[in-house]
Amino acid sequence: MTVFIDMTVSLDGVAAGPEVGLSHPLGIGGGRLHRWIGMGGDQDIDDPPARAGEPDGIDAAAAAAMFEGTGAFVMGRTMFDVGIDLWGPDGAFGVPAFVVTHRAEPVLVRGATTFTFVTEGLETAVHWARDAAQGRDVCIAGGPTLADAALRAGLVDELVLHVVPVLFGEGTRLFEDGPLHRVELMPLATTQTAAATHQRYAVLR
Repeated sequence: MTVFIDMTVSLDGVAAGPEVGLSHPLGIGGGRLHRWIGMGGDQDIDDPPARAGEPDGIDAAAAAAMFEGTGAFVMGRTMFDVGIDLWGPDGAFGVPAFVVTHRAEPVLVRGATTFTFVTEGLETAVHWARDAAQGRDVCIAGGPTLADAALRAGLVDELVLHVVPVLFGEGTRLFEDGPLHRVELMPLATTQTAAATHQRYAVLR
């Protein structure tokens, strides 16, 4: 079983545009980051939607890898709040998902996805996800603040980054300044298209 982070970032490390919320689920301009998986252009930036479309085969494989072998997901409350209406009636994930939150709520079932709200903290959420995954991998899917916290807490085995060739300049960065001791990484795999560079690293402890 592997606990891994899977995040898309700009070349300057931005994982979400500014002002993430219901009006801008990916932040202002944040849709640009996810065009590599075939999402459309972002209405908040002057960039033609026609540039989006079906992803390259390498990009499609990188997107699919997040789900292959994954038995549970962990996410933050903001990611859940801005995403739940976009994920549709099946909940998008198809396996148990654990939402780190300060607000207790009943379990929410959307198709094959069960959302459990965890008020006991990130470490507990990862522990529950590991149990629910039944030997399969656990993906920490976001947002960037939660993923950063998981890495700082030593909960992560692998880091998967999809680096998009754009400089955002502002937004939420995946790795913010803070008391993070140096983390050594070992490259495991890299693939690349014009849309993104896909990198997988082992976290060395």
